[in-house]
Amino acid sequence: MKWGALVGVAMGAVNLSLILQVIPALGGDITFLRATPHAQAPVWVMFPLGIAGIGVLVELNFRGFQMGRLLTLFGDSCAGKIAAVVISALVFAHDPFMIRVFQHLHVIAVLDGLVWGILLLRTGSLYATMAAHTVEVWILYVWLKLWFA
Repeated sequence: MKWGALVGVAMGAVNLSLILQVIPALGGDITFLRATPHAQAPVWVMFPLGIAGIGVLVELNFRGFQMGRLLTLFGDSCAGKIAAVVISALVFAHDPFMIRVFQHLHVIAVLDGLVWGILLLRTGSLYATMAAHTVEVWILYVWLKLWFA
């Protein structure tokens, strides 16, 4: 879980920079984030347990179930692992909920999916990906709440 937390902090910093600095500098709109279900829910519902629950369930599905099935399908070769990581990251980022709620920012989730897939392969632990996902979203949630306050 230590690696997961460290990766979560790193990805939180990267994605926060993309959302608050790079996307607006390129003319992208981020103000719609104020209206997402996450932003509209009471803070006590989302932080920290709501986000942790989401992180656990999402990682069980995308890295645990889906990537696990892809690894079984493609095999244990390097090419098989790459295919499993890439496909699971693309499916994660293009989930209908992600597209609807996070609009053009859903593509940021491709990077997350790639990193979390590699983390799973390196550690062999879903707990690491759950920790990474949760810590990253905690960082994004708190900073964006403060940014839009």
